[in-house]
Amino acid sequence: MHRRIIAPGALAAASLLLAIPASAASYAPGAPGIGDPYYPSYGNGGYDVSHYDLRLQYQPKTDELQGTTTILAKTTQDLSSFDLDFLLDVSEVRVNGTKAAFTTSDQHELVVTPKTPLAKGTTVTIVVRYSGVPSAKSAYGFTAWHRTPDGGVAADEPEAAWWWFPSNDHPSDKATYDVSVAVPDGTQALSNGTLQSTSSKLGWTRYNWRQNKPQTTYLATLAVGKFDITTGTSDGGVPVLNAYSKDLGDNDGAARASVERTGELVDWLSGYFGPYPFSSAGGYVPNTTTGYALETQTRVYYSPRQFANGANTSVVVHELAHQWYGDYVSLKGWKDIWINEGFARYAQWLWSEHEGEGTAQELADYVYAAHPADDPFWTVKPGDPGPDEQFSAAVYDRGALAIQALRNKVGDDAFFAILKGWPKEHAYGNASVADFQKFAEQVSGKPLSALFDTWLFQPSKPAAPAVRALVKTGTAVERPKSWKKIEATNDVHGH
Repeated sequence: MHRRIIAPGALAAASLLLAIPASAASYAPGAPGIGDPYYPSYGNGGYDVSHYDLRLQYQPKTDELQGTTTILAKTTQDLSSFDLDFLLDVSEVRVNGTKAAFTTSDQHELVVTPKTPLAKGTTVTIVVRYSGVPSAKSAYGFTAWHRTPDGGVAADEPEAAWWWFPSNDHPSDKATYDVSVAVPDGTQALSNGTLQSTSSKLGWTRYNWRQNKPQTTYLATLAVGKFDITTGTSDGGVPVLNAYSKDLGDNDGAARASVERTGELVDWLSGYFGPYPFSSAGGYVPNTTTGYALETQTRVYYSPRQFANGANTSVVVHELAHQWYGDYVSLKGWKDIWINEGFARYAQWLWSEHEGEGTAQELADYVYAAHPADDPFWTVKPGDPGPDEQFSAAVYDRGALAIQALRNKVGDDAFFAILKGWPKEHAYGNASVADFQKFAEQVSGKPLSALFDTWLFQPSKPAAPAVRALVKTGTAVERPKSWKKIEATNDVHGH
């Protein structure tokens, strides 16, 4: 028998080979964008977030924010590094308890390189320490952080998170949240979900908020200022918390007369969309100069300008409808915006009908007749409008027309079954326009591809069968009484 002699150097080399995982070559940086064609650099590849824990301190006088955000995530590929979407100044990043290298890239990317590469399927805890003045930061020529006379507000679409916490900023990655904010005594901090507790120490009051249901990053909100806060419970048992800046001036009464009806309107919408899906409801009206409202989950953001012409329950209906269509079921990609805006607008049409100010069909007739065939309104495709037209009035109004066309096609029984069944079908998840068409076909038992193509995807005015005969004959269509208030929300996200 001959014994094979192996040199010591060869043994060492063999040991080294054994120590390197066979898949080492597969470790690669996560993509700096999640792949959305509208916003290629938004979100990130390589991981999925399950929870955000934010511990913040904010000084309203100087707009200085200090924070530590802990992110719980799981890798979806072998990662050598990964990105977070963020703008403030970072002092430290830890991955699974160990300090990680980090740098910035492009306009809003924080690139993190962990000490040890992360295998696919690994549970990861990421801790980011940071500080900065949010209003001093901008990306792509704008800021989504709004200064107020007594504080600041984070509320914008399609992005707002970058200015106050690092995240995977795309609607397809939903997570739960704990948001703890310390502010000077006499100032309040508002966020999503329920207020778990407050405590005061050395001149600072800490507010601890919890959102226990999945939430997209752009629906997370923070408002710091001096508010008058009201609380209550709807007849249906939903806790309601509303807040009004103490310096709203002439808009104060109209804002309260609208937003204080939140509980009533949540219960009313539940009749169409199913049980309210979250632990609380409400809204807040800070003293901002913006003109839009936003369906920030459970705690809707309203600009005072929404109430400059008096009370407007229609805008409250719009934003509350989003709690089902947009928040409970969120879009898969930004091209699916019709599911958010078309249905929120249609809820306003149903409210108009309820109030005796014009039926949904009368509103459909009016919108159809108000836009001649050569109006650029018809060139916008609500089912895929493109980033420049994402919040065009056509996405809202033509989008609602498409829903009325669907109602006329399938009949009221199937239509209202679709309206209520859809949120339950994709509860706390994400869905696309194609998913909605498939669901509507299943419930109604009718092929709907031609209808969806005509009303959502063709850049031209559809033929008239979806509306009443008087429109076909060119007869003038009377403007419904509710139209002025509905039209006032056409720029509800126009920012």
